[in-house]
Amino acid sequence: MAESDWDTVTVLRKKGPSAAQAKSKQAVTLAQRRGDDVETTKKWSAGQNKQHSITKNTAKLDRETEELHHERVSLTVGKLIQQGRQNLGMNQKDLATRISEKPQVIADYECGKAIPNNQVLGKIERVLGLKLRGKDIGQPLEKGPKKK
Repeated sequence: MAESDWDTVTVLRKKGPSAAQAKSKQAVTLAQRRGDDVETTKKWSAGQNKQHSITKNTAKLDRETEELHHERVSLTVGKLIQQGRQNLGMNQKDLATRISEKPQVIADYECGKAIPNNQVLGKIERVLGLKLRGKDIGQPLEKGPKKK
């Protein structure tokens, strides 16, 4: 067999830039200098913790209209909770522990700052044995089987 016509050729290639390097400011400016196509987009609120921020329109609306306020627990319900709790010899922390809520929740309900939550009010009703919702507010809770 005669000598082969093939010559050995060694090809050296550099690895391309990684994704993070390709997005860096230096890589973008270098690509722009070379005349390469560069697509840059800015994501809305990227890298910021703004998911809970209030927009201007919402804040403006809150200041201007009184119709968009949340209902609060009435002071009569707050007084009933306080009296029922004291009649059972409980403090706010004890009642909060019994209904699996924070003591601040009980404090907010008693002073009328809380936004009414039927689940929380139902738990408080069962512990205190008093009706806090509906027509017969302040009346003892009837204990018996629920009607289906």
